[in-house]
Amino acid sequence: MSLAIVYTRAALGISAPLITIEVHISSGLPGLTMVGLPETTVREARDRVRSAIINSGYTFPAKKITINLAPADLPKEGGRYDLPIALALLVASEQLEAPGLNQYEFIGELALTGALRGVPGAISSAMEAIRAGRQIIVAEDNAAEVGLIGGSDCLIAGHLQEVCAFVAGQHPLSPPVAAAEDPQETRHDLRDVIGQPAG
Repeated sequence: MSLAIVYTRAALGISAPLITIEVHISSGLPGLTMVGLPETTVREARDRVRSAIINSGYTFPAKKITINLAPADLPKEGGRYDLPIALALLVASEQLEAPGLNQYEFIGELALTGALRGVPGAISSAMEAIRAGRQIIVAEDNAAEVGLIGGSDCLIAGHLQEVCAFVAGQHPLSPPVAAAEDPQETRHDLRDVIGQPAG
């Protein structure tokens, strides 16, 4: 398969519109063209994704690569698209089989080692993904944030290799553990009100 499509979310204030990442790999002069991102973001994402793929044990395709982030008119910044771009590259280059890829959304910045880093706006992205009927995979750094939603539609990963193993059906991912409430912290008392006599 020389074409792969992966879903992710932008972060625009409190909204999280759907972004479709399309990767096409063809024969020709090796190079990477990325459409739909500002130039500096393209350069940074390209370098991070290339290093993360290589350091995760995969090969960065030495072919003509076209990456499109649609819709083009939405502003897109930051490293939140690294993980979905890397997955789409691996699927399009036939290094990764992921038959149920369209059931998931992915957000996360990649370190050069392939480790996942958290991104702002994960809870908005998770809520919109669930509303669309898909599960979302986020970095461990975002676990506490998306854990507020509850349920099993948010899944946590620490590395690109874990996500690849999951979409290939080889390794499960777990939902975040919801933080237990401390009843002492949530109980209100009139003594806490300024000017209220104690007793």
